[in-house]
Amino acid sequence: MNLRDLVYGLYARRVEGRLDHDQAPKHIGVILDGNRRWAKASGGSPEQGHQAGASKIHELLGWCAETDVEVVTLWMLSTDNLDRPDNELVPLLGIIEGVVRDLAADGRWRVHHVGQMDLLPARTQSVVKEAEQATHDVGGILVNVAVGYGGRQEIADAVRSLLLDAAAKGTSFEELAETVDIDSISEHLYTRGQPDPDLVIRTSGEQRLSGFMLWQSAHSEYYFCEVFWPAFRKVDFLRALRDYAARHRRYGT
Repeated sequence: MNLRDLVYGLYARRVEGRLDHDQAPKHIGVILDGNRRWAKASGGSPEQGHQAGASKIHELLGWCAETDVEVVTLWMLSTDNLDRPDNELVPLLGIIEGVVRDLAADGRWRVHHVGQMDLLPARTQSVVKEAEQATHDVGGILVNVAVGYGGRQEIADAVRSLLLDAAAKGTSFEELAETVDIDSISEHLYTRGQPDPDLVIRTSGEQRLSGFMLWQSAHSEYYFCEVFWPAFRKVDFLRALRDYAARHRRYGT
């Protein structure tokens, strides 16, 4: 261990020791951004960047397990990402499939897909569905894998699902218009039944949501981190928790 690692370890323990676990977020959303830029800066390929980012996911979940976090949503592939060239998209999907398999095999996480399943290749769909089935009864952290996910699309899908349910019950449009509310739409989101994210973390220095959980993040706290996702460290995670705990969440009151 060199001096830099020693100082980093001491600083991380100091930050962790001052955290109030009673103020820990229950649901954390993470926009895993910067894999390709990290790879370019390191002289590597996009695939190497995505692989390095995939390896970081297990570290993150381990850190979450040390707190009282109950739900983690990982934005791994957006609907826009599906338009990338095949020479990048195909390896990326393979890496994502590997991550999902590993999450299911770990035995500590309950895997749930959020996104448009039918936009994904058949093999990716199969891997995700098998992981969901295999971890259905696991009592650990619920890990939402956002693959083929777009926030606007989620809201459109929720409204469509709500309309189809109403039609199946014989509810008229007039009756539906009188009863539809925030809760009824929330019940048709990909994350129905889950708490909304308390904290959303985005790496790589970008300060926008890019459509991530647009409905659910109405009252979320945001933490933007300069570091690229593959270089995200435990101390960066602890700083995000510290920053979140220091904020006063008033919800408009």
